[in-house]
Amino acid sequence: MLELRQLAKTYASGGGELLTVLDGISMSVQPGELVALYGPSGSGKSTLLNIIAAIMPPDSGAVLVDGRDTATFDDQEASHYRKRQLGYINQSLDLIPGISAIENATLKLIGVCSAREARRRVTPIMERLGLADRLKNHPDQLSAGERQRVLLARALATEPRLILADEPTGNLDIQRSQEVLALLASLCDERDVAMLLVTHDPAAAAFADTAHELSNGRLTAYGPQSNGAVAPRRS
Repeated sequence: MLELRQLAKTYASGGGELLTVLDGISMSVQPGELVALYGPSGSGKSTLLNIIAAIMPPDSGAVLVDGRDTATFDDQEASHYRKRQLGYINQSLDLIPGISAIENATLKLIGVCSAREARRRVTPIMERLGLADRLKNHPDQLSAGERQRVLLARALATEPRLILADEPTGNLDIQRSQEVLALLASLCDERDVAMLLVTHDPAAAAFADTAHELSNGRLTAYGPQSNGAVAPRRS
């Protein structure tokens, strides 16, 4: 489903020097597989996700989705890819004020189906995320964790084949984090979805098929030897 080939990305630092953020990143995520990616702030994780989402180009290398290089997408194809094939769960908690949680969650389905059908599709997801009694609440009536789960429901609404999750448990307590991680893992199995999960949460390794660490622009294996994390054990 997703294959990264020798991705490289550099930025100019304040002193005019080039800072290497990604240095030959290669990896793959297959349908039904959940891959966890760890790394400190500034390690390039969000840059990597933005490149996979065709929001920014790499300096070199390729992102292949179903064998097609995203660099060949025109604007319309890139937009369709992000809206329909990709579920991107980012760290932003921005929801549209003045409309309900379920209306926020159905935004990606505008133009795809009727509003009634969109609500029908999204309601079970929101219920599984513990939002059954928050469907009609507006964003200012939701906690940070609840807003994050609404965004998660929005990302899942189009039944994407590839999900990029950037710190999806960052604003959740331990119990809710475990529930969301279990849900994401089950979605991989149930829907044969390929998922790349960027996280600081060591517990995520227990739900992943494979775990990597991104440091100094390079990708390495992540396990008990690094930060005392539990090795991936999901089967």
